Amino acid sequence: MLWKTLLLLLFYYSAHATVTHRWSRAMLFPAAQRFKRSSAAFLNPVLQNSLEDVVLLYEFLLAELDIDKGQRISIKDEELASLRKAAEFDTICNEIIPKSITEIRRLTSRLSSYPRVLKKEDFERTVLTMVYTAYRAAQSQGHQKDAWADSFVSLYKALKHDLMLPYNKEPS
Repeated sequence: MLWKTLLLLLFYYSAHATVTHRWSRAMLFPAAQRFKRSSAAFLNPVLQNSLEDVVLLYEFLLAELDIDKGQRISIKDEELASLRKAAEFDTICNEIIPKSITEIRRLTSRLSSYPRVLKKEDFERTVLTMVYTAYRAAQSQGHQKDAWADSFVSLYKALKHDLMLPYNKEPS
């Protein structure tokens, strides 16, 4: 009986470790996994692979963004919008990051219990979600403005926590 229990626990641990590792990215941004299955063009779009990419992302954010009634984000500057990275920016902003208050609150809840430093793509997507939330807070009024502002602050706190996590570890 004891060996059967031990074997069952070993099997459970092995299955749990495999599934947890395999789906760890889906935990924060499940839309990235859905998009991955539907398209071979962008398996896991990440904007920042070099310093030049960081500068380009900064230019995208400084250029005037257009958010239409359907909440689709696009870059108004035609020259910037024609770049390959702009297509990845479009994919991340319109297919992956959450757009509703409920989805953003779900993300902040997951971020608050995330046990380790965010992966590069998760950090980038969280920052872009925060930018979107700031835009929505600026465009809203009354109770909606307060809800978007609270979401912005929650995302800020989650990102600050992530940035400080390596420094808050106690030496072992």
